[in-house]
Amino acid sequence: MTFSILTYDRKTGVFAAAAATGSLCVGGWVLRGDIESGLVASQGTAPSSFWRDDVLRAMYQGEDAATAVTRVTSADPGRGHRQLTALDRQGRTQGFTGDQSVPYASHIAEPGLVIAGNMLTGPEVLEAMKTAAQAEAPSPAERMLRVLTAARDAGGDSRGLKSAALLVLEPERPPLDLRIDQHDSDPVSALGQLWRKTCQSPYFDWLAEVPVLNDKSRAPQ
Repeated sequence: MTFSILTYDRKTGVFAAAAATGSLCVGGWVLRGDIESGLVASQGTAPSSFWRDDVLRAMYQGEDAATAVTRVTSADPGRGHRQLTALDRQGRTQGFTGDQSVPYASHIAEPGLVIAGNMLTGPEVLEAMKTAAQAEAPSPAERMLRVLTAARDAGGDSRGLKSAALLVLEPERPPLDLRIDQHDSDPVSALGQLWRKTCQSPYFDWLAEVPVLNDKSRAPQ
């Protein structure tokens, strides 16, 4: 029902993720992140929010992505209907695709990059996402939006799309957590429009006053 991407840039310390689906509320269901832990995406026919949260907590405590994902998924007898990806704070990745996932379903896991999807039109969707993720972009948010656009244009979710989400975690900036929970025609484009509004005053100016990882006591001067 979903395609998602998790990324980490070791040079900048930026985590970025995005997802879209043919159902409602993909951001609330799929993506979770913490700049001191990493990123997780939980999806599938019967996605487990417990998988997502357990793995994120484990990575915060220092467990690597592969160990956390293997431990959590192997203990669940319903794992065949679920899909999970994780990226830890060192950029290590792991993916799991249950053997009862609705085809086409698979994942790609590489250092700093993990992509997954189920109920897709075919493997070309994941490959299009990978190509877009590896291309130059002006910002992490724009790269993620281009990834979602590439997936949509390559066929995307076989039912069409209804929701999309974007999550960017940077050491020097507040979290960017944007969601289009329902859109009748093009949630990916709507997500791009929402992101552009976050780059404008007065919202953008206010972001300079809230705490960030490298200044947890930041406040208005």
